[in-house]
Amino acid sequence: MASLYRSSRPLASMLFALALIGAVADAQTAPKYPNYPSETPEHFEPTDAGSDYSRRIEMIPMRDGVKLHTVILVPKSAKHEGILLTRTPYSADVLTTNAPSVHLASSLWGYDNATETIVAGGYIRVVQDIRGKYGSEGDYVMNRPLHGPLNPTPVDESTDTYDTIDWLVKHVKESNGKVGVLGISYDGYLSLMPLVHPHPALKVAVPMNPMVDGWRGDDWFHNGAFRQQNIPYIYEQAATRTNDAHWLTSTFDDYDTYMRAGSAGELARQRGMDQIGFWKKVAAHPAYDAFWSDQAVDQILAKQQLTVPTMIVDGQWDQEDIYGAIAVYKALKSQKNGNLFLVLGPWYHGQEIEEASSLGAIKFHSDTGLYFREEILAPFLAHYLKDDAPAMKVAPVTAYVTGANKWERLQTWPSGCAEGCTQKATPLYLKAAGKLGFDESEAGETLLSSYEEYVSDPAKPVPFRSRPSEPVGYTPNLSWVRWLVDDQREFSGRTDVLTYSTEALTAPIQISGEPIANLTASTSGTDSDWVVKLIDVYPDEVAGQPEMGGYQLAVAMDIFRGRYRESLAEAKAIPADSPELYKFALPNVNHVFLPGHKIMVQVQSSWFPLYDRNPQTFVPNIFFAKPGDYKKATQRVFHSSFVELPVVHVE
Repeated sequence: MASLYRSSRPLASMLFALALIGAVADAQTAPKYPNYPSETPEHFEPTDAGSDYSRRIEMIPMRDGVKLHTVILVPKSAKHEGILLTRTPYSADVLTTNAPSVHLASSLWGYDNATETIVAGGYIRVVQDIRGKYGSEGDYVMNRPLHGPLNPTPVDESTDTYDTIDWLVKHVKESNGKVGVLGISYDGYLSLMPLVHPHPALKVAVPMNPMVDGWRGDDWFHNGAFRQQNIPYIYEQAATRTNDAHWLTSTFDDYDTYMRAGSAGELARQRGMDQIGFWKKVAAHPAYDAFWSDQAVDQILAKQQLTVPTMIVDGQWDQEDIYGAIAVYKALKSQKNGNLFLVLGPWYHGQEIEEASSLGAIKFHSDTGLYFREEILAPFLAHYLKDDAPAMKVAPVTAYVTGANKWERLQTWPSGCAEGCTQKATPLYLKAAGKLGFDESEAGETLLSSYEEYVSDPAKPVPFRSRPSEPVGYTPNLSWVRWLVDDQREFSGRTDVLTYSTEALTAPIQISGEPIANLTASTSGTDSDWVVKLIDVYPDEVAGQPEMGGYQLAVAMDIFRGRYRESLAEAKAIPADSPELYKFALPNVNHVFLPGHKIMVQVQSSWFPLYDRNPQTFVPNIFFAKPGDYKKATQRVFHSSFVELPVVHVE
């Protein structure tokens, strides 16, 4: 026992010493003042007292276990109502918390919220963050492709929508089991995805101004020319989950920002965008290869049977996604199963949910957005989402005629008018001395010896709008939304822009459909861009609106990168000084050139800084062009060139 006692004394002494040290430490760290409990609860649960709706937050599980943050707004009067679902990368919380109000109408905000339609219809409103964004789990992929070669995982936006709808109809007891999806732009793309293997409860879809094909003519490229002013969008959208890495402007005029960088690839490198997966994909795929064509939504849907009634909404002056809506309509119209509807309005991107009695200087004499929401969208949704399925008189195609300022109800697009008319492709020739006419007055064998020319200098590219060139944006002080209706007079006076004009018209000319540019041109370089603009020139004086005197209104215009003249998928150098045919479609129009007006066509070789500069020297990838690659070139446009107009002839 003695030996045991002796062996335990060092341990007891050590424990005593540690206790003493601890006591001293506690004394040193103990607060000098009494603790005052926080008045803020660790988790606060607001009530909906006095509110006309309840707000529920759910993390809805997907088939792979990922949970998606979902906001559900249920009117307190709802007993058996349809659900309107929007899936978004732009924060479900932000889009459903517009104002601190007890009224649902004040809470709805932003893209896709056609507020009066949703509130008056009594619908249950659901907005969900897509995977990888804001409150949702999982990884974010820009415009996540469907399961297949570009997406080896078992989940995509189609399956996520299916799983979300399945959960909603089982757990939202106030619903009648009928769901509609709607959205604008990216959210419009997300409204197209559930048309692939749709859930049985999906009864209607309204994709508005959807992103469909990022290379052919939506956000990232137009016919191979890169829309470099969207670099900041890629930066903010893909760099972080919550879009809190902000692009910092360096100049008030974007023209200066992009000129100083040199190439789009160099600007991206300077801003650290090599860290962003989507940017690396864009830079690696400048041509229309399988990366782009395999995820083109119109091509995907063309292989599907459309079983869900779908209303595609398009804006004639959509400054962002002017290609996609019509491309989807064209892909599906041959099915003729009664499920396809089209609305073509005189709008910028998303203006159909806003006040739309004008766009820039152009007046429509009525609120075309309100007409769409009350007379087209509301009855369309009610017919498919209400239990009593009220009657609907929405035409298969509802198209606004700009110039004439009226709505048309049509059976198909393009058809020109409801009945008693035909549509005929009619060439409008680019002639000598800047003239434009419907008659081909010169003999064919002399056309290639007759031309106009100009010098295109990459050091002084043609602005796409009057400077300063403001950034892309929707803040009140920015005019991005109306650039497509800018007066084109400033550019018609430049020496590096060719201008062709008719005489004043003596009778109205209506065009409905796609104008097709058929440009026979040569360049002294080995690559070139070609921009073609179709313009309505107003009379020298306009009664009641004097500021419109001589206004040059762009009706349709687009760009084509010359290296893709033979194949969109493979770039080829242009033989120097060789006349080549560049044939490409301009955006859809439904427009009347009125008597006293003139038709004008402008041709140029840069459209900056909206599109990156073509160095006019062939390089494998223009994203990585070097300063020495950018060279002047002499451009010739031959009088065999014409713009094919879809002219409507009344019988």
